Amino acid sequence: MPGVPKWVLIILTPVEIVGLFIKPIALMLRLFGNITGGHIAILSIVSLIFIFGKMGQSVGGASLGGGMAIPIVLFVNAMELFVAFLQAYVFTLLTSIFIGAAVEEHEHH
Repeated sequence: MPGVPKWVLIILTPVEIVGLFIKPIALMLRLFGNITGGHIAILSIVSLIFIFGKMGQSVGGASLGGGMAIPIVLFVNAMELFVAFLQAYVFTLLTSIFIGAAVEEHEHH
């Protein structure tokens, strides 16, 4: 890093090295959280079948729970597919920005 005072390099160098490892980890955790959130939502909606059926005691309640849960699960599944494509786009965009910033040649005057 030309032109940077030596005392700033002592602080800046470890920060830059740590940043190289934290950026991919932050992307990974963000993607994992969004994917896991969709799965948990679907699991909780499917559990309506068992809640309304009182764990097998009521066929009518299970049918009502299934009738309510299946359309909602299909909608949430479609939303999760949309979120998956959106997350893949954002992940690719941020990765390309980080890589571009890492390999960028700075102009020397």
